Amino acid sequence: METLTEYLDTLEMPEQRARMVEIFDWIKESFPDLVPVIKWNQPMFTDHGTFIIGFSTSKKHISVAPEVKTMKKFEEKIADAHYGATSNLFRITWKQPTNFDLLKEIIEFNVTDKQDHTKFWREA
Repeated sequence: METLTEYLDTLEMPEQRARMVEIFDWIKESFPDLVPVIKWNQPMFTDHGTFIIGFSTSKKHISVAPEVKTMKKFEEKIADAHYGATSNLFRITWKQPTNFDLLKEIIEFNVTDKQDHTKFWREA
């Protein structure tokens, strides 16, 4: 699996596929400089070769992974959106709406914060 289309083709539920298409299309339109990639069988978006945000899906939710530093920064806003979270990702259930304003803030933060970053991940 090397492209977003190939990833999307692995999603069996049409409504889940449509939801991910909506999110990926929004990212491509809102952040045209980000590059969609598949790594570790998961769709991610990068900027100048550094990780910005990644996604995965399960039967019950979409997992959104923006890295630990970003999770800490947006912890309160993620909770306010009623998304479940761990230290390195948050979950949007299939029944919950996608908070595109929050996604925009998270992506903008990572792009700006990592503009001079030269490695894929932030160092711990």
